[in-house]
Parts: sequence; structure tokens; C-alpha cells
Amino acid sequence: MRAFVMRGAGQFGVEEWPTPIPADGEVLVRMAHAGICGSDLHYAFDGRVGNFVITEPLVAGHEVCGTVAADASGEFAVGTKVTVHPATFGVHDERIAEQPHLWPGGTYLGSAAVTPHCQGAMAEYAVFRREQLRALPAELCLRTGVLAEPLAVGLHAINRAGDLTGKHVLVSGSGPIGLLIMAALQTHDTASVTATDIADAALARAQGLGVDRTVNVAVDALEAETYDVVLEATGIPAALSASLVATARYGRIVQVGSLPGGPQTFDLASLVAKEVTLVGTFRFNTEIDDAVRLLAAHPEWEQVITHEYPLAEAAEAFAVAKDSQASGKVIVTLDA
Repeated sequence: MRAFVMRGAGQFGVEEWPTPIPADGEVLVRMAHAGICGSDLHYAFDGRVGNFVITEPLVAGHEVCGTVAADASGEFAVGTKVTVHPATFGVHDERIAEQPHLWPGGTYLGSAAVTPHCQGAMAEYAVFRREQLRALPAELCLRTGVLAEPLAVGLHAINRAGDLTGKHVLVSGSGPIGLLIMAALQTHDTASVTATDIADAALARAQGLGVDRTVNVAVDALEAETYDVVLEATGIPAALSASLVATARYGRIVQVGSLPGGPQTFDLASLVAKEVTLVGTFRFNTEIDDAVRLLAAHPEWEQVITHEYPLAEAAEAFAVAKDSQASGKVIVTLDA
């Protein structure tokens, strides 16, 4: 089969790869689409994500969907449309028993966090543990279903934000995760939702998802002490610093975007003086089930997808996805 393989910084492309054979408890899936995530881009162009470095060939892709090709148990009929929960949970930790996505030792599709690496599924076929699969409703097309994983990331961040009823909410960054957060916020009874970015094209995409206001932060500064909740989706230290200023007294910031590793410089004086709560959010737990349900109810959220390329042109797809001013969510079609 063909797969998109990364071997180091700038070393990537479509290769012939062994077609996987399902073991006991596994299901063979003919892959349909894969979304390109920020971590995929870092692995492809930097050869690493934070401290996780590619040391062996790594197949990209954890935002994926497809159709069942073989399931020896018969639980999934051949042809069933599915999306995938990419995580393998680690060692049970009783202190966080209900948060298995945080248990130590877990793995994630398309990740170099462990060796041997956990191979991704940007390929024509892949195998998954049966419990990783989520059947898609008949009315949900596969092209929309590929958004389930990134939407689940956004839903988990919203859950970390707490009750948003009557709150003025800021989404910092109008990339794919930020856009899906904005879409999901339309199902909450917020007072207002404001979106930021440095690219007018990205802000236009945010407007298409129903936000109340947009701010190009390359031109205009955010008003101080304005937002009850900030969902910071860029992972840029300067954006977090601006969020600290923009957050209202006794407000909350949810850091969605992955910040760079190592020491960072922030002015935390306002966090103390305003009693702002700063919380992290990491991937998701069970929110992928809610994501599937919401995508079936809101197929218009597919507008987050701005570009689609066949597997043979995946390298070009990665180049476009790297240009956040030119693209929203970029997907690769895997089933020729």
C-alpha cells in the first residue's frame, strides 16, 4: 500500500509500505481521509514535536476516517463508516481514574513520543483496536467525519472552560482548532464570541462560523479586562501574554495550543492581581463521541476544510497546510 512517511526534518513523502494484517482484537480499515494537524507539520518540517524526535520512519496521521475492510469478530460489518479515537491509554492512575488520556505511558497515532514509534494512518489501510473505532451515522459523510478528532480537542477545551452561559468568550487564533471551537461555541448560550488572528482570510473563516466579532491583532490590540473566558489556540507565547491582559478579573484562560518547550517569559502579575485561572487542556477523553454527534447535526461545519489533496500530492498538501494565512483545515484523500 501507499503511505505518507516522515523520516526527519524536511524528509517526507509517499512510500510503499507493508499492508497491515489485523491481529486478534484488531480491525482492518480502508482509509478515506486524513487531516493534517499541527503536530504532523512539526514532525514533517522540524523532525520533532517538542522533545519527541523522529528516530525511525513514521507514518503521519491521527485525524482519520474510513470504512471497515475486515473484522474477524463481526462486530463491524464490512463497509461500515468509522472514525478513530487515536489514543492508547497508559498505566491506570487511581488519582485520575476518570481521565485516562492523562495516564502515564499512553500512545497516540502518528507520534514519536515512544520507540518504536506509534505509526499513524495517513495510508491506504490501517489496523486499529476495536474499541478505538466509532461508527459514523448514515447521514454523516466521511469528508465531514474526518473532523471528529480535532473537534473533540476543541470540545475538551470547552469543557475545561466550565459553564459559559452568559460569558464573553475570546478564541485566540483562527486556525483549524480555533475554528472548530468557534463552531462548537454556537451551541452554548454565551453572551458573545470574539475571534482573533493576524490574517484577514482566517478571520473571514471565523465570521462564516457565526462569531460576533473579529480582531486582527496584527493591527489592533485587544481591550484589557474584557473577556470572562479565553481559549488560547495558537500556542504562541505572545498570544498568551495578550490573553492575560484581555482576561477580565476572576476570568479563566484555557491554554489549547501547545506552547514551546523550555522556559518562557510571561508577565504573570495581572494573573495574580486579577485572580485569573490558567488551565491546560491536552487532547481529549471521551469527547470524540460528542464530536460525531455534533458533526451529524451540523454538517455545515465542514466549511472548516479549505483544501483537499489526493495522497499522491500529500507533500503539496503539507506545504499548503503550513501556510496558515492561505489555509484552514487541509485534508488528504487516501482512497483513490
